[in-house]
Order: sequence, then C-alpha cells, then structure tokens
Amino acid sequence: MRSTRRALAAVVGAAALLVASACGTGEDDDSTASKVEVFTWWAEGGEKAGLDALVSRFTTTCPGQEFVGGAVAGGAGVNAKQVLNARLQQNDPPDTFQVHAGAELLDHIDSGQIKDLTSEFSSWGLTGTLPEGLIETITVNGALWSVPVGVHRANVVWTNDQVLARSGILTAPKTLDAFIADLGRLRRDGIESPLALGRDWTQLMLLESVLISDLGPKRFTGLFTGATKWESRAVRAAIDDYARILDFSNPDRDSLDWPDAERLLIDGKAGYQLMGDWLAADLEANNFSGYDSFTFPGNGRAFQWLADSFALPTRAVNPAGGSCWLQTVASPEGQQAFNVQKGSIPARTDAPTTGFSDYQLAAAGDWKSGVAVPSCAHGSACSQPWQNAANAALGAFSTSGDATALQSALAAAAKQFVRQG
Repeated sequence: MRSTRRALAAVVGAAALLVASACGTGEDDDSTASKVEVFTWWAEGGEKAGLDALVSRFTTTCPGQEFVGGAVAGGAGVNAKQVLNARLQQNDPPDTFQVHAGAELLDHIDSGQIKDLTSEFSSWGLTGTLPEGLIETITVNGALWSVPVGVHRANVVWTNDQVLARSGILTAPKTLDAFIADLGRLRRDGIESPLALGRDWTQLMLLESVLISDLGPKRFTGLFTGATKWESRAVRAAIDDYARILDFSNPDRDSLDWPDAERLLIDGKAGYQLMGDWLAADLEANNFSGYDSFTFPGNGRAFQWLADSFALPTRAVNPAGGSCWLQTVASPEGQQAFNVQKGSIPARTDAPTTGFSDYQLAAAGDWKSGVAVPSCAHGSACSQPWQNAANAALGAFSTSGDATALQSALAAAAKQFVRQG
C-alpha cells in the first residue's frame, strides 16, 4: 500500500473572501463590473483551501477586480450543476464557472453558452505544457473550451489501517477476487459494511473501476465512443462483479454524499472507500492520518483522470474579470498554489511541485507514465445528460439488484448520447 500519511492542506480561515484583485485592463471603473463571480462547488475542506489559494493569487495578479464566491455545496457538483444550468438558460451566467474538462461541456458548447479559448491557450502559455491526451479530450470541434487547473485520479481505494490490521489484512489486493475475499473477511470479523459508499455518482465511480479491471483501459474507453458495446457479455460479467462488491457496502448508500461515506471509514465502520484522491486532503482536514491507498484492484497502470477546469460564459457581465481569473488558473504559480492545497496535481507539466506530498509526487509520476483513462462519473468521458442517465440506472439497481435492467439502461443511454468522433 502506498502511504499517504502527510498533511496535504491546512484549511484557510473562514473569512469572507471579497478581495480586490484583477487583470489590469483598466477599461471599466464601475463597481459592479469590477466584481468577478466565480461559480464552484468547492465549499469546504481541501477543496475550499485550494479555492482560497487561487483567490490569493488572483488578488496579486488581477488588481482592480473583486472576487465574489458563488459556491454551491455538493459532491462532484451534483447540486451546483443544476443551479448553473438554470442560470445559463435564463441568461444570468456567473463570470466564470467550474466544470470538469471534457465531454461534460458538450451541451454548453452546442448551446453557444461558453467562449472558444483556443487563442488564450497560446497567449497564456498552455500550448505544449499540457499532456497530449488531455488536450485531445478537451478539444471539441477543433477548439478548446475550458482551462484545466488540476488533475485528480478517480480509481483509488482508501483504507482504515486499524480496521484492516485487526483482520490481518496487511497488503493491498491485486485482483477483484482478492479484493472481494478481503471484503468478506472484514464482514466475518464484524464489520457489517466493509466498503463505504455514497449515492449515484460514487456508485458510477465504483462501476467504472470494475469495468476497467474486466475490460482493460482501451475497451473501457470504447464504451463512450461506441467502439465497445454495452450489450456485450464482458460488460454483463463486470456488472455481476460490481454487484458482488456492492453487497459489501453500507445499506444507506443512496442517502449519503461522499463526505458522509468518508465518516464511516474514519470511524472504523468500514475498511475501504473508493474515492478520488481529493479524499487525502479531506482525511487530513478531519485529523485522520491512519490511512493508506492503492489503485483499484485489477486496474494496473490505468490512471482514471478528471480535470477541474474553468470556462468563460459568452454572456458574462464582466468578461475581462472572468478572463483574468482563467489566466490565474492557467499560470504555473496558480496551479501550484491550488493543487498543493487540494491534493490534486497540476494539469501543466511545467508547474512547480514545491510543498507537494509524497502521494502527489507519486501521482504526478503515474500521470506521466500510466495509461490515461477518462471518467464518465466526472465528465471527462461522457456528457452531463449521459452521466445523469447512468446515475439513475445505478440508483435503480442499488434498490432492485436487477443486472439485466441495469445493462439495458446503460446500453440505452449509450445509444442516445454517444457522439462519434
């Protein structure tokens, strides 16, 4: 197991962050125009600390602009996306908003709601500093639409070491069968819910990890391009493996967000939790250091990535301020400041890694040498409507256990939403 016992972040004090900042355009002295509403779902823990670090950089680099936080709490932006979509439809956009890089932006692009940032990528020094695979994924219709600030790894299992040690589990499982055997061992030793799990998108994360193990990275990625069929026997076998693992999770999973599931891990009521590597910063913020992590069993060198990024709405009230926020996000210094707090790694390969934890340094190495695999649960592999359909199908399966219905629903979603090329 890879040790992650190092404090990743200290949560910045909860002072109001209405700080003078900006791009130095000097074009508009109007007090309303100088306010920059930055819409995110980073409301607490390591996520909030990372946002605060960006605000500090923004204050320095963008004199004349005033940061206005527009955070809507909820894991993976499940609540924020609903609010954002309503505002965009009502022509009331924030000046910039957080989004997962990749296919999650398709509807916004098709609706003409966000600006083409291709020329800015060149002027802000992003050309040649982002991995080719990342650029390929976030390019739509030959253009670039969001600025990635940090990369997270989704396919990571986190442990409560004391819980595992009491059952004599001292090494990380390498296969799905070995993982399931360890889950069973914990249950026999009195841990009723060995795997801590939350609702909808966290269940999709688990299914995706199982699919990567059973299909391999290439065929898994093909599920979202049409190259791999959801109706296949291989997918059904993966769903059956998923069901075996789901049986070891907490019965109240459909009512919990990921921090609630994390509490089961911290309190010793679970031995494992599958969650992206932002969990490390949150565990440290909760003063819990008795954890380790490992790549989901059977995933091998697959690095299932998601990238936090920011887009610029076409109808923003203060486009200059929004643009300056994106320029701060794009800078090597901004990416270092953000990621050292949030527990992710810079999207830029030339950003400093000063202050990074052992885990972050190792993840940065894996990002360069591993096999990049996108995530539907976090918007890099599929559009938001597709993600919503998959979440609904998994929610139904969580209650019914009907594997045939789940596979049919996932296949139907793919037929509806897959976009060739």
